[in-house]
Amino acid sequence: MTVSNQKNSAGNFFEQNQKAIVGGITAIVILIIGYMAYTHLYQKPREREAVNAIYMAEMQFERDSFENALLSPGAGNMGLLDIIDEYSGTKTANLAMYYAGISYLKLGKYEAAISYLKDFKAKGKLTPITKNGALGDAYSELEDFDKAIEYYKKATTVGKNNYLTPYYLKKLGLLYERQERYKDALAVYQEIADKYPESTDGFNIRKYIDNVQYSLNMN
Repeated sequence: MTVSNQKNSAGNFFEQNQKAIVGGITAIVILIIGYMAYTHLYQKPREREAVNAIYMAEMQFERDSFENALLSPGAGNMGLLDIIDEYSGTKTANLAMYYAGISYLKLGKYEAAISYLKDFKAKGKLTPITKNGALGDAYSELEDFDKAIEYYKKATTVGKNNYLTPYYLKKLGLLYERQERYKDALAVYQEIADKYPESTDGFNIRKYIDNVQYSLNMN
């Protein structure tokens, strides 16, 4: 096919499909404009409202007044559960999911804690660690130790922190010991000794290593 024929073919294609092409482009433009309008005219004002609304609930959470934080922080302010419902889709509502999960964990309502923590979208360096660690705690309290191990492992691999990582490694090791998985426990304790010797959990990790090695020798 000659260059001239190619041009004619392209021109004919456009003429034959002009309405579909223009319609598709128009639809894309409308979607972009709609998204921008939604973000700037609807979502941003809701985000500002949510930030103001969560203030008292955060204060109660920081005071360990978890029931009040969840339901009634005082002075007519919204609790965490209301904020999650009212401002769904905002960053603040997502944060409220985390607070709610931790609150239920502290209150001993482990299944509710799991539900909210799983819905929480964790970002950054620390919250992915604490989210998975808290899920490990909840499953451990429910005596679902396989699930607890799964989430403690996630907590120790999703990010690294000189305090949190050895903390959850030690919890993982203790569960391995409970299941008589002494080689796995030893590997975890040795990781603390090698990588986090100056952490709170690293100072006395030697006795845990010795105990596990004794158990291995007995078997």
